[in-house]
Amino acid sequence: MDRITAAKVFVSIAERGSMIAAADALAMSRAMVTRYLAEMELWAGARLLHRSTRRLSLTDAGTLTLARCRSMLELAEEMALDSTVEEGAPRGLLRISCSQSLAQAVLAPAVTAFLQRFPHTTVDLQINNRAVNLVEQRIDLALRITNALEPNLIARQLAQCDSVVCAAPAYLARHGRPGQVADLARHNCLTYSYFGKSLWQFTDAHGESVSVPVSGNLSANEDTSLLRAALHGAGIVLQPRYSVMGLIARGELLPLLESFTPQQMGIHAIYTSRQHMPAALRAMLDFLADWFRHDAGWLAHTPLLPGPGPRRLPRAGQPGQA
Repeated sequence: MDRITAAKVFVSIAERGSMIAAADALAMSRAMVTRYLAEMELWAGARLLHRSTRRLSLTDAGTLTLARCRSMLELAEEMALDSTVEEGAPRGLLRISCSQSLAQAVLAPAVTAFLQRFPHTTVDLQINNRAVNLVEQRIDLALRITNALEPNLIARQLAQCDSVVCAAPAYLARHGRPGQVADLARHNCLTYSYFGKSLWQFTDAHGESVSVPVSGNLSANEDTSLLRAALHGAGIVLQPRYSVMGLIARGELLPLLESFTPQQMGIHAIYTSRQHMPAALRAMLDFLADWFRHDAGWLAHTPLLPGPGPRRLPRAGQPGQA
């Protein structure tokens, strides 16, 4: 049987969750869909689906086969591209997931430069502050800022993300400045709700680790909302350095506890498999690694803040300096 069609059938079953829905989408009979699925399982040498009365779900082998089938189908589509495209050149669609602040500060300018260098590629940005399931949501690449990656993920670290503790002058005029990390426990700290009980961690001037549990009357699942609240004097916030550089340079936020260094977080590129990697994905990984390594200007970008009447704030005067 045609393995390309078998791959299309398997992908359709996995995405729609049932063989009947796949048959309808592909205008095939249920019997033909069953035959193509059997062919795929024979080809893969493993059972690909758990079958229940309610819904089909992928086995471990099915998850791996699904990623390979999608790569194979994308490659098949690329075969029809203009023959003038240089052989082996990156091409095709990349779906990339990223948080809002990192997308605005880093990914948007980096992707723009990537698309200019590789004009036969296209990018679909999925802005999401939660960790996504790459296979189920058909994501080729996810960028995450974290120090706690799941052990089964394939990740490439691109850079380190520095953070800054800061607050608006209006808040500090009302409540004073914290002099020590422990003082943060008595302040209204704006926290990231995915972390549960927030523990802010630092290194002091002697290299010793120090941490403090913080809390406040506002938490959010998205960091640019906390940043805007801090600008309006809501409290003290811990933000990526790239988000607050311009604001600190303008005096709209003031850095705090400068003799203490907040814990660094890794910026990681997450993808599904090192094998059968499309040329466009490999090119994007290498491009982003080079971008973070050599383009220090990404630290000087201030994202466009959400809310009524947004405006773009100018860059800091000296990249890499608060």
